[in-house]
Amino acid sequence: MFDSTCRFIAANFAMDMATWLLGKPINLTELKPSELSLEPIRADSLIFLQSEDLVLHIEFQTDPKEDIPFRMLDYRLRVHRRYPNKQMYQVVIYLRKSNSELVQQTVFELPQTRHHFNVIRLWEVDYSELLTAPGVWPFAVLGKGGDNEAVLRDVAKRIDKISDQTEQSNLAASTAILAGLLLEKKLIQRILREDIMKESVIYQEITASAKLEGRLEGKLEEAANLVLRQLNRRLGQVSKSVSEQIRQLPIEQIEDLGEALLDFENEADLLNWLAK
Repeated sequence: MFDSTCRFIAANFAMDMATWLLGKPINLTELKPSELSLEPIRADSLIFLQSEDLVLHIEFQTDPKEDIPFRMLDYRLRVHRRYPNKQMYQVVIYLRKSNSELVQQTVFELPQTRHHFNVIRLWEVDYSELLTAPGVWPFAVLGKGGDNEAVLRDVAKRIDKISDQTEQSNLAASTAILAGLLLEKKLIQRILREDIMKESVIYQEITASAKLEGRLEGKLEEAANLVLRQLNRRLGQVSKSVSEQIRQLPIEQIEDLGEALLDFENEADLLNWLAK
C-alpha cells in the first residue's frame, strides 16, 4: 500500500519529483516497465520517468530487501539496452526508519563489475526540504527535524489552499496513507478531511482493495468452517493443530479438500492428503 501510493505520487507529480531529486523542473513522462521487458512482479514499488535525454528510476521501499542492489543493476542494463544514449538517475527511497545495513547499500559488486545508485532515507531528510513542492508534501511527515503531528497539520493547511479539487484530494489521500507509518489513524483523520480524500483515485483504489480482501477472507473462513464440520462428522473431532493447518490453506485447496474428504476413512488419510 505504501509503495504503490508513492508510485502514484511520482506518476502524478513527476515535475515536482524531478525538482526534488534532480534539482530542476524537468518535464517527465512515465515509461512503462513493459517497454523494458520487465516482469510485472513488484511493479507497484518502482516507476520510470523519462525525458528526451534522461530516465529517472525511483524505487520506493517501506522496508529494506537484500535484492535491491542487484535489481538496480538489472534495471540499468535494461534501460541501456532500450535507450543506449539516455542518461539514467537511479534512487531508492526508504520510507520507514530502519537500522538494517541494507539501507546503507549504494553499490552492487561482482568481480570486475561495480554499479552505483543513489539512496534516500527519508528519516534523515529535513522535513522542510519536503515542503518545497506539492508533489513532495506527502513525504514531509516522514522527514526529520519536526514534530510529526505538527508537520502533518502544516501539510494539511497547505493542501486546503489548493484550488484544483483533484490535486487536493490526491495529495490529502497520499499524505494520510504515508502518515500512517508514524501516526495513529484517528489522529490522521482528525487533521485531514476525509470528504476530500474520498475523491482521490488512490483512496478509492485502496478502499476497493480492502473491501475485496475482506470479502475473500470471509469466503475463505466460511469454506474452512464447512470443511472442518464435514471432517469432524466423518472422522471424529479433528485436532486443533490440524484445524489450524487447514485454515491456512488457500481457498482452492480447501475446495479440493472438500471433495477429497469423501474418500477419507480415518485421520491418517487426512494427514496424508495434507502432506501432499
